[in-house]
Formats: sequence, C-alpha cells, structure tokens
Amino acid sequence: MLMDQIFQLLSKDIASVALLSVAGFGLAMVLTPLYTTLAYRYQWWKRPRKDAITGEKAVEFDRLHSAKHKRHIPTMAGVIVVVAVSLVTVVLNYSTRQTLLPLMALVGGGAVGLIDDVINLLSPKGLTGLRSQVKFLLISLVAAIGGFYMVTKLGYDSIYVPFLSDTITIGTISVFALFTFIVVASANAVNMTDGLDGLAGGLLISAFTAYTLIATLQGNIGIAGFCATMVGSLMAYTWFNIFPARFFMGDVGSFAMGASLGVVAMLTDTLFLLPVIAGVFVIEAGSSLVQIMSKKLFNKKVFRIAPIHHHFEALGWPETKVTMRFWIIGQVFAIFGVVLAILGGIQ
Repeated sequence: MLMDQIFQLLSKDIASVALLSVAGFGLAMVLTPLYTTLAYRYQWWKRPRKDAITGEKAVEFDRLHSAKHKRHIPTMAGVIVVVAVSLVTVVLNYSTRQTLLPLMALVGGGAVGLIDDVINLLSPKGLTGLRSQVKFLLISLVAAIGGFYMVTKLGYDSIYVPFLSDTITIGTISVFALFTFIVVASANAVNMTDGLDGLAGGLLISAFTAYTLIATLQGNIGIAGFCATMVGSLMAYTWFNIFPARFFMGDVGSFAMGASLGVVAMLTDTLFLLPVIAGVFVIEAGSSLVQIMSKKLFNKKVFRIAPIHHHFEALGWPETKVTMRFWIIGQVFAIFGVVLAILGGIQ
C-alpha cells in the first residue's frame, strides 16, 4: 500500500515535470518566428573573430568557417531560450527556494552575454564584443550575487561528497567561493563550446536532462521542472541550430545557460558530479587552457586550433561528424553522472 502511494506521488511529479518540458518547447517554437523575423530584418549577423585564443590571427579558424560567415547567420537566438524558460518558470513553476536562484543566473548571465552580442553587432569600430577581462568581471559579479543569496537566504554552509555517508560542513564563506567559481567556470565552458552548429545545444540538453532526473529523485520538483523546461526550450532551439544553422545562440545564450547549469549543480548538492555530467564542456575548456599555457610557456601549440572541436575540424572531420560524436560522448557522460549520483546516495 505504501509503495503504491509513493509510486502515485512520483508519477504525478514526473508528469508535471514532463509537462513543463513540453511547455518550454512549445513556447520556444512560438517565439522563434518572432526572433527570426527581427534578426533577418535588422541583420543581426555575427561578426567572426579575427584573433585566435592565443593572440595571433585566426587563420585556421577563418579557413574552416569562411563559407559559413559569408552566409550571414544571425546571433543572439539564445534569447529565445532565456525568455521561454523565464516565462514558463514564473507562470507555472515558481518557487523562491528552488527556482529563483537558477532563474536569476539565467537572466543575469544572459544580460552579460546580451551586452557582448550587441557590441558585436553595433560597434562602429569593428569590435567583436566585450573584452574578455570585462566579461569575466561581469559574469563573476552575477555569480557573486547568486552566491551571496545562497548562503544568506537559503542557508547553505555544507557540500555533499558522493559515496560518503553525510554532508561536510565547510562554512558559508567556502560555499560562497565555490558557488562563484562553479558558476563562472560553467558559464565560460559553455561559451567556449558554442562553436559548431548544434554542438552546445545538444550537449546542454544532455546535461539538463541528467539534472532533471537527479532533482526528481531528490524530490526537488521545482529544480527538476526548471531543468525540464530548459530541455524543452533547448530542443526547440536546436531544431533550428543543427547544421546548417539558421541562427546562433550567441553569448546571451551560452552565458545564461552555462551559469544556470552551475547553479543547478550547487542547489542539488552535486558539485563533484558536475564535471562528469558536463564532461565535454570540461574537456572543451581544458583544451583552451592547455593551448594557452603551452603557447605562453613553450611557444608551441598542442592543438591545431582550440577549443578541441575545431582541432578535429582542422584534422579533416566534417562539422556534423564532430558535433554528433561530441553529442554521443556528452550523453554517455550524463548517464554516467546520473548513475554515480544514484550509487553515491544522492540526498
């Protein structure tokens, strides 16, 4: 009898979470024609980067993507996901304790990215966006505000380590520092990964699906609903972003979704599982870091071009092959992360 009651409650939770995903998908599909009409009318074409990550001219990048840049593909489509997730969450799934913080990160990260994208589009001096140092400071400010809210309003002062019997109290200052670091790192990792048609969208779907399952198993239905809404909205975005892309998410999308992914990891107390669930994002960011350090210390490149998805392109892999193989790897990482969460005794 008890098991039947538990199953019935769980079934209702799963159904409500699934419906939020459908709502996110539907609303994003409705918003897409509005965005594309404006984007193509006002020519929101993304201005390609001129310099490589290590400072020299991006000759290899231009060789790989010169034809794509001539197609005039609009950017800032991530605003579709930001608006869709925000509206669905506020109207159907709002919870101060469970959804306010990831929603704040989504909007705050999106605002930083939007500034960068607008400068890219409108700058009369040919700027391709904000300086990297300025973007880092702004996204750090967003993360710090979120971290302050987490420790002062939500009362977090501990972290959970998988396969240990209990959480470890580390204090509010340490939680604040970890929160800020994770959100900034996650936002930048997604931003670095967003370089091929459909790549970031597909990987984010896998990561947020994993967190939908984890939050549901924890009973954090508000967080699960937020993640499910993100999955549905991202599916609508990726429908149009797969090769050949109709539009790009831009920094408004990558910073918004990367920041909210980091927040979700902190709220579900799965900090140590995030590098697994978001494994491809970690590899992408790591490849860029390795390239920069190798160039500065030894004046040599480890990769033909970084991040690593461009390296495989430079080796001759078609863009679609790189994207879909990275999708598969991302799905394996996400499944493995969920398995570790279950075996590790998620709370």
